[in-house]
Amino acid sequence: MSEMDQIDRRILQALSRDGRQSNLALAEKVGLSPSACLRRVQALEKAGVITGYRATISPEKTGVGFVAYLAVGLNRHTKASQESFERAMAAAPEVRECHNITGAVEYLLRVETRDLAAYKHFHTDILGALPQVNTLTTYMVIASPVDHRK
Repeated sequence: MSEMDQIDRRILQALSRDGRQSNLALAEKVGLSPSACLRRVQALEKAGVITGYRATISPEKTGVGFVAYLAVGLNRHTKASQESFERAMAAAPEVRECHNITGAVEYLLRVETRDLAAYKHFHTDILGALPQVNTLTTYMVIASPVDHRK
């Protein structure tokens, strides 16, 4: 795919807000004919710019009442230690995001649980039981004034 232009960016922005809108509605929003809009969307999909479509889930309706970000430092900086930690996080349903980052710690997690007691169980019995974990710092989410995942 050649370089993206402003119309491609408007298409991506509109689809990221509502991936289920009709091609006709999308074409109207970005100022294209429906056929031109469809060709552009298909080109973005073929080029791997659009990698999929998904449902946005209501945390409250699924029993999630507690969200936190955790900074996790490992005690060993080896590939095996990182891979073991990443496998454990992939297997933990509470972990919604796991990012390998730079800085004072190795990982940033987004964790969602039913409540504080469920979070404490995850923090103590799951993370606390991993031999490669050295430090944990929890940042509790009290509000999300900007969240484009919703």
